[in-house]
Amino acid sequence: MKEEDNSMNDAQNRSGFQPQSVVLVTAIFVALILGCWAFPRPWYTRTDAQKGYFWLSEQSEIKGWTYQEVPVAKSAEATLVADRLVNGAFTSNEGRIVRVFSAKRYEEKRNEIGLFVHTPDRCWTEAGWILEPAVPDTAELLLQGLTLRFERRIFTIGSERELVYFCGLTGGQPLPYRLDHNLSVGLKYQLRTAKDKTGSTVRASDQRLWDRVWESFISRRPLLGPKQFLRISTPIQGEDSSAADRLLREFLLSWLVSVDYQKELEAWQRK
Repeated sequence: MKEEDNSMNDAQNRSGFQPQSVVLVTAIFVALILGCWAFPRPWYTRTDAQKGYFWLSEQSEIKGWTYQEVPVAKSAEATLVADRLVNGAFTSNEGRIVRVFSAKRYEEKRNEIGLFVHTPDRCWTEAGWILEPAVPDTAELLLQGLTLRFERRIFTIGSERELVYFCGLTGGQPLPYRLDHNLSVGLKYQLRTAKDKTGSTVRASDQRLWDRVWESFISRRPLLGPKQFLRISTPIQGEDSSAADRLLREFLLSWLVSVDYQKELEAWQRK
């Protein structure tokens, strides 16, 4: 028996195989997996307390305007996985139209798709709208004490032109990065330069998408938690978009008001 044990030890020594090495490598591998799993919790924790924390509530009654709710397609609703969706159009006494959209998540799970993934740069172009170069491509607005930076786009379909603003908030604060990760993909899609590729392939190879991932990483803002995505648009009359810009800026001040997040959450939970 002793001779067999010695022979086994000699074989292990010749092969370089040591049980202790296996245990050590396994422990390191498990530690790496646990580290990657736990890393987002301590990393994505930065907020800017000086900016305050805001939760915006959508108003359906605005003086001089009539609101009509527009149902959201089931496919879009399933994609967004939002706790609350507001989608509709306001018509003024003079006939002006403002379209509004708000998606909220009061609570979020790790396996849910990001609420900011499907921006108009992607969805509207896939629906047949054409992206028109817009200068500037962002618009800042002081809203209820909160400075929001909206993405600014002009879309056309046939003879119609629409000015669109959209932005997002996480944890009650505006995002530290832009939501233009679908912009170049949308342009490629409508120019058919990516006609032989799937949308997922184009997005995965898009530099701006990975730039946003990096910006999100270095900002250290929370990835999970209460989120709100906002979109507002209006038709452009004539060639000049300045009147449409003024209308959207003024309308936002009436459409969105700051409310207590906890109270709105409790009201939603009671439904």
